[in-house]
Amino acid sequence: MNARVRKLGFLLLNLIVISGLAVSSSFAAKAKTFTGKVSDAMCGAKHMESNDDAGCTRICVGKGAKYALVVGDKVYTLDTNDKAALAALDQHAGAKVTVTGTEKDNTIAVTSVTVAP
Repeated sequence: MNARVRKLGFLLLNLIVISGLAVSSSFAAKAKTFTGKVSDAMCGAKHMESNDDAGCTRICVGKGAKYALVVGDKVYTLDTNDKAALAALDQHAGAKVTVTGTEKDNTIAVTSVTVAP
């Protein structure tokens, strides 16, 4: 009888752990797509270093600012260490792109960058 109770307790514990994992994964951040203009976090939508948006973005990023994405009136800071994503952001500075990633507190953790149609 004791082994039977122990086996039932083990099954209940497994059920609780599996249920907890399922609930926590449903609250995990999901990747979204954002389409906007590549800028920098220092200037946002209004560039001051140059009359050329792409040139200003590159100057500000060279000075340490992070890339940003301007979507309507909202400016998202882009966070990535992926060399391919950084190269795409540099190449398309001042242009319209689609960024995929998870957003939290106006910062997007970038997973990919593609040219917007």
